Amino acid sequence: MIRLAIAEDHQSLIDGIKLLLEYEDGISIVGTANDGEALMEIVAKKQPNVVLTDIRMPKMDGIEAVKQIKKKYPSIKVLAFTMFDQTEAIQQMLEAGASGYILKNSALREVYEAIVTVYRGETYFDANINTNILNSEIKNKPKGILTKRQIEILELIAQGKTSREIADLLFIGIHTVDTHRKNMARILGLQGKGELLRYALEKKYKF
Repeated sequence: MIRLAIAEDHQSLIDGIKLLLEYEDGISIVGTANDGEALMEIVAKKQPNVVLTDIRMPKMDGIEAVKQIKKKYPSIKVLAFTMFDQTEAIQQMLEAGASGYILKNSALREVYEAIVTVYRGETYFDANINTNILNSEIKNKPKGILTKRQIEILELIAQGKTSREIADLLFIGIHTVDTHRKNMARILGLQGKGELLRYALEKKYKF
């Protein structure tokens, strides 16, 4: 069971996420907060597995909150949820200890995918974020290790499936598939539009 805490200064957005997750088996929202200090109180009392937090919040911003969470409770996974896609903001959250970064204009279904991904101990970056420009916080992570879901998608790519076809087969959003494609290319150190397909074809008979 994923025990989730949400910190966001717009209550309407919290309400939207709660509606999304209300009928999802395996996720329980243990608390919500509209500022960083309230988030820290929830974390101390409820001990969530995953924290979904904004960066800009009253009283204590998300960056400082993540630093304190990771210092006191290193096993808790943190997912940044923000409208800021600037490299500096992303880098600060990663250095603080966040495991992923998703933008607020993402589909709510993708938010669910991101939560599950970081809970599993993996990283998740919004497809609209250019991770190639980030420094060693990402680049020094081991390359070549794909998740079970990514391998599944890679097999379908090798079969010539489009992102839309993959999304339909796996019952996920097309944007989520594109995010996985981008993350796989980063993990494998691939560049160029056709490199992932070429890699998938090379590995086709080794799956």
